[in-house]
Amino acid sequence: MFYIIEFIQTHETALWWLASASIITFVATLIAVPLLVVRIPDDYFSHRERHRMQYSDHHPVIRGILLIGRNALGYVFIVVGIVMLVIPGQGVLTIVIGLMLLNFPGKYRLERWLIIRRPVLRSINWLRRRSKRNPLVLDGCIDHRQSKA
Repeated sequence: MFYIIEFIQTHETALWWLASASIITFVATLIAVPLLVVRIPDDYFSHRERHRMQYSDHHPVIRGILLIGRNALGYVFIVVGIVMLVIPGQGVLTIVIGLMLLNFPGKYRLERWLIIRRPVLRSINWLRRRSKRNPLVLDGCIDHRQSKA
């Protein structure tokens, strides 16, 4: 018990910064996740292959900078999410957001696998209904039994 109190007293400033980052990330995810979910095109997950990236028509240098920046932001979210597993905050959600920002082989397949899980799809379509958006279309998904909301 004494070691914990000593650790807190020694690292008080760092712990305040981490707690502040945790609160800011919590509020940001409460705002950002619904906004991002309703912006997903209805048929995004009904295709076997991934859509072209929005910035794929840009100059190769700009495309590279955007890709590196997006991946760097994804890694930051993952690291902050791991820290939030120890301190109060939405660590798992922050890690998932970080993974969704990253660009890696098999990412679209992983996203489709997550989206066809009944609780996930039900929650996403609930948010979309509240925003007067059409539900996600999952015609091309492998497991149609779980795609029903």
